[in-house]
Amino acid sequence: DAAGVMLLGIIFGFFGWLYLSGGWTPDERKRLYMIGVLFLAASIFWSLFEQAGSTLNLFARDSTRNTAFGMGFPSSWFQSMNSMFLILFAPVMAWVWIRLSAAGQEPSTPMKFAFGLVFAGLGFAILVPPAQAEGQLASPLWLTSTYFLHTIGELLISPVGLSAMTVLAPARIGGLMMGGWFLATSIGNKLSGVLASLWDTYDHKANFFLVNFAACTVAGLIIFAMIKWLRGIINKHA
Repeated sequence: DAAGVMLLGIIFGFFGWLYLSGGWTPDERKRLYMIGVLFLAASIFWSLFEQAGSTLNLFARDSTRNTAFGMGFPSSWFQSMNSMFLILFAPVMAWVWIRLSAAGQEPSTPMKFAFGLVFAGLGFAILVPPAQAEGQLASPLWLTSTYFLHTIGELLISPVGLSAMTVLAPARIGGLMMGGWFLATSIGNKLSGVLASLWDTYDHKANFFLVNFAACTVAGLIIFAMIKWLRGIINKHA
């Protein structure tokens, strides 16, 4: 708890300094506001994504049939899927962005962040049907699909967020802002632990997954609207 309070203090202190200090031009201040919204979006995403080692692992241990091709395996092996999907699909995503950019059809940063949150939510939504079949072990393909969707969401938010920081941050604090961006991962991990602590309070695990899906989807839509609004203001006064 003390570490969590300290982390929140650092984050509020950091952004309080950004927003309350003078010396920013009107354009820089608007960009700092957008950084704050992107930071919030990333924090929400990581709060769901980082449940891989908690609630998703508990579901793998207690409610999933951990066998493949007639051979059993430890539930912890599911943790390797994110890394595997990253290695497989990071080049694919990079190629997709290049092709879309060349055609003038690459999604905007707000759209990528919104889709990243939606994919994180869908990763939990897909577990609702097997979780409803209480007393039956779910196929490992359900969790495999969840980790695939979460990995796609990570590829939409993590590298895009770092790129956005280099574009939005005032040049004189570019390095500081890149480091501050990783505070979103920290607070996301903290929130993930808080959410995971509610696991045992749900008698029906399908409801837990459904709440995560609904919260993430709503947050994604709200943040998308906020970023679009701020981006319009920035472009209008650029």
